[in-house]
Amino acid sequence: MKLNYQTEKDEKAYYLHIQGDLIGDEVGPKLVEIVSDAIQEGAKTFVVNLSEVRYISSSGIGLLITMLTKMRNVGGEVYLTAPSEHVKKLLIITKLNNIFTVFDSVEDFRAKN
Repeated sequence: MKLNYQTEKDEKAYYLHIQGDLIGDEVGPKLVEIVSDAIQEGAKTFVVNLSEVRYISSSGIGLLITMLTKMRNVGGEVYLTAPSEHVKKLLIITKLNNIFTVFDSVEDFRAKN
């Protein structure tokens, strides 16, 4: 399934809403560029909404880690929201649930931040 995405921002964070399979294909560098652009604009909080992501490959995991590294290098943070059961299991297996803060939804993130 082809990856689509939308971005938005508010006073709390920059948001990346992803739909499809996060497999690190040709869209991958564009997603990292979005994080780099947000950093250039002074962003310290970046939220990746995974509610419509069905599958994440090892390259997709690499993309998430690259985004996190870029944000942490400037004192920022990346949060993940609304992972499916499949994606939650993947985060646990790879121990990324210990590295990323995961919220049940974007609304949940907004309420707690």
